[in-house]
Amino acid sequence: MSSGRTEVQVRPGVEGDLDALTALYNHYVRETAITFDTAVFTAEERRPWLLSHPEDGPYRLMVATDADSQGILGYATSSPYRPKPAYATSVETSVYVAPDAGRRGIGTLLYDALFKALADEDVHRAYAGVARPNEASERLHARFGFRHVGTYREVGRKFGRYWDVAWYEKDL
Repeated sequence: MSSGRTEVQVRPGVEGDLDALTALYNHYVRETAITFDTAVFTAEERRPWLLSHPEDGPYRLMVATDADSQGILGYATSSPYRPKPAYATSVETSVYVAPDAGRRGIGTLLYDALFKALADEDVHRAYAGVARPNEASERLHARFGFRHVGTYREVGRKFGRYWDVAWYEKDL
C-alpha cells in the first residue's frame, strides 16, 4: 500500500522484531493509558509474549514495516481471551501503531492482515478492550465489524486516575 510517504508491508512478526516491538510497546506503557501495564519491559521480558504468537494458529502477530527502512510502523495481535479451555475459540485482538505513523491507515492494514490470517482457524469470536477515550481505536474496531458490548467503568488506574474500558466483539 502506498501511504503517500512510503510503501508499507505487513508480515508475520519474527524474533528479530523483538527490540523494535518492545520499544513501541514501551512508548504506550510510559505515555498513555492505552495499555494498563505501568512498568516498561526489556526485550528479554517480552520474548515469551512474542514467542506465544507463532506464524500459524489462532494466536498471531502481524507487523507493519516501512518497505524502505524496514522500520516497524505498528503491530496487531490475536491472543488467548482467557486461559480456561472453553474459551479456546475466542481471541483478544489489539493494535499498536508507532506514534509517528498514526492516521496513515496502518491499523487498518494490520487488522485486515490479521483477520485474513485467522479466516481458516478454529476461532469463533474476537474481543477487544479499548481504554476510553480513544476515538481512533473505536473507529477502527467499528470499521472491522466489532460491536460495543459493554463498558467496564473505572476498571484501571494509571497516571493517578481511573479509566473506563469499552469492550467490543466480532464474529469470525
